[in-house]
Amino acid sequence: MAAAPGLQTLALRWMAVAELRAHPVRWLTAALAIAIGVALGYAVHLVNRSALDEFARAVQTVNGAADLQVQATQARGFDENLYPVLARIPGVAQASPVVELTLPLPERRRLTVLGLDVLRAARVTPALLGRPFKGEKAGDSAGEGAAFDVFAEDAVYLSSAAASSLNAQPGQALRLDASTPDAQWTYRGTLPGASDSRLLAVMDIAAAQWRFGALGRLQRVDLALQPGADAAAVQAAVRAVLPADAQLVTPQSEAQRSDSLSRAYRVNLEMLAMVALLTGGFLVYSAQSLSVVRRRAPFALLRVLGLRRGALLRQLLVEGAALGVLGSVLGLALGAALAALALQLLGGDLGGGYFSSTRPALSLSPLAALVFFVLGVAVAIAGSLWPAVQALQVQAAVALKSGVDATDPRQRPRLRAAAVLLPLGALAALAPPVAGLPLFGYASIAIILAGGIAATPWLARVLLAPWQRRVETPATRFAPLYLALKRLWGAPGQAAVALSGVVASTSLMVAMALMVASFRGSVDEWMHNILASDVYLRIEGGEDGGLDPAAQARLRATPGVADIAFRRTVLLRLDPQRAPVALMASPIDPANPQSSLPLVGAAKPVPPGQKAVWVSEPFAMVYATAPGQTLALPLGGQLRTLFVAGVWRDYSRQFGALAMDERDYEALTGDTARAEAAIDLQTGAQAQETIEALRKALPAELAGRAEFARPGEIRAIALKIFDRSFAATYALEAIAILVGMAGVAATFSAQTLARTREFGMLRHIGVLRRQVLAMLALEGALLGGVGGVAGLALGTAMGQVLIQVVNPQSFHWTMDTRWPLTLFAALWIGLVLASALTAVVAGRSALSSDAVRAVREDW
Repeated sequence: MAAAPGLQTLALRWMAVAELRAHPVRWLTAALAIAIGVALGYAVHLVNRSALDEFARAVQTVNGAADLQVQATQARGFDENLYPVLARIPGVAQASPVVELTLPLPERRRLTVLGLDVLRAARVTPALLGRPFKGEKAGDSAGEGAAFDVFAEDAVYLSSAAASSLNAQPGQALRLDASTPDAQWTYRGTLPGASDSRLLAVMDIAAAQWRFGALGRLQRVDLALQPGADAAAVQAAVRAVLPADAQLVTPQSEAQRSDSLSRAYRVNLEMLAMVALLTGGFLVYSAQSLSVVRRRAPFALLRVLGLRRGALLRQLLVEGAALGVLGSVLGLALGAALAALALQLLGGDLGGGYFSSTRPALSLSPLAALVFFVLGVAVAIAGSLWPAVQALQVQAAVALKSGVDATDPRQRPRLRAAAVLLPLGALAALAPPVAGLPLFGYASIAIILAGGIAATPWLARVLLAPWQRRVETPATRFAPLYLALKRLWGAPGQAAVALSGVVASTSLMVAMALMVASFRGSVDEWMHNILASDVYLRIEGGEDGGLDPAAQARLRATPGVADIAFRRTVLLRLDPQRAPVALMASPIDPANPQSSLPLVGAAKPVPPGQKAVWVSEPFAMVYATAPGQTLALPLGGQLRTLFVAGVWRDYSRQFGALAMDERDYEALTGDTARAEAAIDLQTGAQAQETIEALRKALPAELAGRAEFARPGEIRAIALKIFDRSFAATYALEAIAILVGMAGVAATFSAQTLARTREFGMLRHIGVLRRQVLAMLALEGALLGGVGGVAGLALGTAMGQVLIQVVNPQSFHWTMDTRWPLTLFAALWIGLVLASALTAVVAGRSALSSDAVRAVREDW
């Protein structure tokens, strides 16, 4: 007669509570793994979201609240005669001309200077207007009226961050730019509409044009539309009158451009945070698998008494969901705390360099909290699903008779799941990016990981087979090794449970180590190739100025200088929705470009009569450009068509770069100024003495902004920045691995404790205690060795996905694979030793029980 459904449900609940009480550490470890995964993902999201909100506010401060903007494609701006043309377009209510300059400050900071027509800006972008000090506060002897003179040619209004950076006091005379030593400004007031972290100065537009040598040039025009105007028609009319060196920017395109600056970095960090959550899912799988194995006999009894399969399945999934709920709640609280701490200590940077100057306030997101909560619960349920299915597949009669050991050692592990998942993961790696993100690449990594773990029972049999055959010979038989191999050979499924955490942690570590070693090695090799000169010179803030031909001649004639190659770098805005690209003009021989550029692939010969440009790998990927095509660039106020002669490797500019011969650049733009130089020294010349001589030869207004560096110094700084950029990656990877190893320890402990009867029987038939411990140590070592091999193989495959798919699709960089073999060997040895030690420590507790009591159920 079947038991009542209510009694069956009650029995299931009692069993779940008893299991929790009997093994709280194992369940707590699984819940904490989910909590850590949720916490890391939520914290990274909050930090990035807070930083983006602050960055958007800072951009809004500079751009104001205009309906549309016409922006220059280069820092030098466009002809100011475009302003009245735009103001007369039907549908435009007001047009406000703007001069926008960037001036260098100490410690590599930049001050944004806006020159405004106050009367126009008051109607279009009133948030950009300054608030004058009162006369007595400004220290103006002329009284309050003079303090309110917003049209004074020397008046400047500063944001709080700019005033603090310049140590400015109200009414104080300031010099903003070292290149214009005679131009002084008076600090007349504040900018209440500016972001707290934005370094911003506002002044009269005529004074800005005159004092900074920008007469007749504008960097942008802000437009306010008439009420009810057709925005699409106005935009079309604006585009129709724009010259080649200006482009239309909408609030939507500006927001998309701001978001694209750090989107790939943010998504990669969040995906890495999800690695910890994925590891937590495998720990839930391990905990539930062991729990199901321990409770097979009670489950079988309830099924004999009439328990339906669905009720048992629901019970096990509810147990997993409970773990997920507990872990997710703890994770959300911990994530918010971690995000607040990270913002206070590190700002919104997290190592990427996109928001390094910000200290944004924490911006909580209820929707994100709900998403991460659901993710945590879903991962926990997914980790419980397969053990639940396995529990339903065991025949009740077999489970009642054999209890825990319900597997048939003659049954070969199946490869069906792995045979489906591994090819599917490889196919996913071939898919293109989605919205510029390697979503299929990450899916490929997850699928390959799942397929590899599904194949671990089969792999264990394959790797242990030679040992198995060897110990069958009496002459080579060693009792502990014989027993360890028989146990692992006879229960490959339970070995797979223990291996899941090892394989997940190891493979993810190997993949990241392989990618980082390859990336860092490629960057180092690339810098050795491009930094071939003895000394390098850079004029800070020289994007729209720098060394004129006379100054270049003086530097070339400096004693100790054998040769000097000058370079000009300007930023071009090619797409309103993308970040600017760098155009570099330097000496390049079109017949032998590889002598100047680290080309990728063969260069195309330049057709007669055409001017050439070489594009970087990121540019080629972002703008779908290939050698042999033509490219239209806004140069010298016109749209110039250039021949793409080749692609070169560049790791310094994620959003793309272009290179062209300086003679072609001068012919198209008339720009002869240079702000960078590569200097070769004469034989026997001392670098420091030559640097001092070069500094004296510089114009006085530029000497204070000149930076000299040797190749070794540049490489050291670049690699330091590289390591800092990956600091968050290393931290997330380390946390995921620690969580995985903690789960491995809990799994080994649980499996060992579950075998108390087995150990008691071994002791009854004469196996010594030290032999049992040796058997456990060998079991752990063999499992660690198999897990290490599987982790290395899977990690290598996943690392190739990172190298060949994720990085090119995220950051548009390619790299050569470099193998950190020493690290891999140390990792494998460490896994073997750690697994053996964990098994022995757990076995000592199991062996402390009396052997007679351990087997009393068999009498």
